[in-house]
Amino acid sequence: MTTPVHGFVLGKFMPPHAGHMYLCDFAAGLCDQLTILVCSLEREPIPGKLRHEWMSALYPDARVLHFDRDVPQEPSESPDFWDIWRELVRSVHPEPIHRVFASEDYGLRLAQELGAEFWPADPERACRLVSGTQIRQAPMAHWSMIAPPARPYFTRTIVLHGPESTGKSMLGQDLARALGGAYAPEFGRTWCELYGTDCSAEDLRNIAAGQAAAIQAARRTADGFVISDTDGLLTEVWSQMMLGASVFDPSPEPEADLYLLTDIDQPFVDDGTRVYSDPADRERFFALSVEALERQGVDYVRLSGSWEHRRVVALDAISRRFPHLIRQA
Repeated sequence: MTTPVHGFVLGKFMPPHAGHMYLCDFAAGLCDQLTILVCSLEREPIPGKLRHEWMSALYPDARVLHFDRDVPQEPSESPDFWDIWRELVRSVHPEPIHRVFASEDYGLRLAQELGAEFWPADPERACRLVSGTQIRQAPMAHWSMIAPPARPYFTRTIVLHGPESTGKSMLGQDLARALGGAYAPEFGRTWCELYGTDCSAEDLRNIAAGQAAAIQAARRTADGFVISDTDGLLTEVWSQMMLGASVFDPSPEPEADLYLLTDIDQPFVDDGTRVYSDPADRERFFALSVEALERQGVDYVRLSGSWEHRRVVALDAISRRFPHLIRQA
């Protein structure tokens, strides 16, 4: 009976990218059981737990482990560097390792320490055209190289927030096109078109849940940005307007990196699903919308004036806050 070949790969995967995927795919094709060790330190910019989750999602057939002890990272940091790493690997992988796969020089010495064969994978880096550092500094410039499970980490969510008939849907779709991002439409409109605008507490909680799900669904495939027409904070404002109090306990958590607050200085347009056309109601709705943002202490920009002026101000605010995600012409 042939002994199964155990392969071994380790790395930081911060984040996992095309070069890492080539390495792991190469290794998986040359062993019967692949173990991937995700190594992390507490001080690193991306949590190790997340990186472990990403690699586990990428390689469900591999054994993906996580090691987060603070140990020397370079031979120059300790005379016992190789002894430490040999014992570290053996502690998480007590079975014999037959093949060590790496694209860097350390792979040969690690293989020797473990009594394994070294199989170099793309040592010339022809398939690894980007580094984790480059991705962290400019993710949009290297978006296609980021492993799909890691892309939502770099995605930023922009939420349109404000009373009805203030141009949120129109502006949201426009911003998504301009930024090359994904648009999460207003779930409350869909719900009310189906069930009517006389909303109960349960309706409002369902609307908030549906909007949160829409945002998360959009984040899975977004290229850098999700533009959402409202979130749970505005649904809570709706509950205050419709039922006189919040139906949420606790209040919904903010779901945006930036809120765009749409002012009521444009004429009200009744499209059949809108409720509060009275100027006093609109003033109250806007005041509650501002209060919700202030209470949560979130970052927001107020958009007033013409539709084109709002678009210009919104794009400028987004570009200033997230320059690393703006596509270069």
